[in-house]
Amino acid sequence: MRVLAAGDHFVTPGLIAEALHDRIGPADRALEIAELTLPWPHEPFGPVGGVTEASGTEEGLIEALTGAEVCVTQMAPFTAEVFAARPGLRLVAVSRGGPVNVDLAAATRAGVAVSFAPGRNAAAAAEFAIGMMLAAMRRVPAADAELRAGRWRGDLYAYEEAGIELDGATVGLVGYGAIGRIVSRVLRAFGARVLVADPYTDPEAARADGVEPVGLDELLDRSEVVSLHARLTPETRHLLNAERIARMRPGAVLVNTARGGLLDYAPLPEALRSGRLGALALDVYDVEPPPADWPLHSAPNVVTTPHLAGATRQTAHRAAAITAAEVARYVRGEKLAHPAHPAKPDATEARTP
Repeated sequence: MRVLAAGDHFVTPGLIAEALHDRIGPADRALEIAELTLPWPHEPFGPVGGVTEASGTEEGLIEALTGAEVCVTQMAPFTAEVFAARPGLRLVAVSRGGPVNVDLAAATRAGVAVSFAPGRNAAAAAEFAIGMMLAAMRRVPAADAELRAGRWRGDLYAYEEAGIELDGATVGLVGYGAIGRIVSRVLRAFGARVLVADPYTDPEAARADGVEPVGLDELLDRSEVVSLHARLTPETRHLLNAERIARMRPGAVLVNTARGGLLDYAPLPEALRSGRLGALALDVYDVEPPPADWPLHSAPNVVTTPHLAGATRQTAHRAAAITAAEVARYVRGEKLAHPAHPAKPDATEARTP
């Protein structure tokens, strides 16, 4: 069976190939692995041929897929044109939390199974969110920049300038999936009280975890720190808009390491200058990268990073392992553990010409 490992400079073709060999032995089926290296992250991802957050070109992918029955990838652009050009393709295993680089309707029409890798970066993203909270609450980046510039800011010890602790704080998590659960566990170890707002979470299960399920507006009213962990859907776009930001506690800290579209960025500069927000920590943006004249560049008490929450070596290994396990299920004629679309053929049917 010919497999294309369409990796990039994070989930590399080598990691994919190693994971495939680990999980699919010669007794299962001999593999012929071809490799394609896409330019991300050295070149930004973007829309390609109707899919979003993709890297590379349709033409390059079509050529690399010659004779391939399976492709494992993170960023390759699987468009209707690609599926039409490669009718022998039967499985696309996407090594990310959602297959936004795949036209699922076209895959269904072509009879191609698609899987994804939920939870691949949950630990990394959760740890990063905690780090961003602490950095914003204690003004770590600003203090570092001042000291590097030769200024000893002893005045930051003044009561009006001092930060706040997680111990005893009320922290609200908007979204309580795999990442939110890890964040809540760490926060409770710090001694924080944790509120969660997630309409898809069973309240009794949340209480059993030691967190308090509440509505979003109550969460904003009560929380000293608010951290976003929801998925971006039409319903959650601008979930935190100007009205909801205005109802947050004065001086509250807002953290977004999830998706830029969850947050309305327009009211944030004034919210920071007025003190409505005490600090803001962002890893994701409405436009990536933000423009040079972005208003938040000059706003006070802002911590920014370039969409790095999931960037650990363990995430890359985990992503390759999850997708390789899906390929192994396909080879054995088993159902996929993480199918990305309904009305697709199951693994057994996908192998039937």
